Amino acid sequence: MTPEEITDLFTRKDGSYLCARWGRPVAPVIFGLADESLDIFRTVIRAGFAHAGHPVTDTDPEMGSNLMIFFVRDWSELAEVPDLDKLTGSDDLPRRLQRQRADQYRMFRFDPDGAIRACLSFVRMSGALADAHPAELAEALTMRATLSFAADITPSPELAALIRAAYDPALPVAAGDPSHALRLFARLSV
Repeated sequence: MTPEEITDLFTRKDGSYLCARWGRPVAPVIFGLADESLDIFRTVIRAGFAHAGHPVTDTDPEMGSNLMIFFVRDWSELAEVPDLDKLTGSDDLPRRLQRQRADQYRMFRFDPDGAIRACLSFVRMSGALADAHPAELAEALTMRATLSFAADITPSPELAALIRAAYDPALPVAAGDPSHALRLFARLSV
């Protein structure tokens, strides 16, 4: 992985760079899955954050849960989620996702120091993801929630190493300068 490829992973559509990691323990909750899949997701989330060297807990003292994953068959089902507009800051999210024909959507909230405070992931299981293996899907969603990736990613050993590098305590919890990608690259080369 080159410094340019790392930069691209965190460069937003507006051209700004943001690489942020979690600053608080991750407290996941998953909605809309069968019990047998829930166990797979819980195990993969714990393993993914353990790989990054970051703790997972049962509850966040301020928010209860701070990593929320919602599974639906159709985006219209999100209208049934109480206070979804307050949770997301968007009063038309289900309609917007339907119009875009999206299979998934992820949004982050940040603490004052720039660290990830919360991640909300929404997954539509009737589209391209309908036949996804639960463990593979869990791995992909977990990796996408570990850092503020601007691009969609596919799990790989290189990305796992990048995530581990980004959680190095010597690095800031959030960086807005693209030169940060060079610091990540240097940690990959060790």
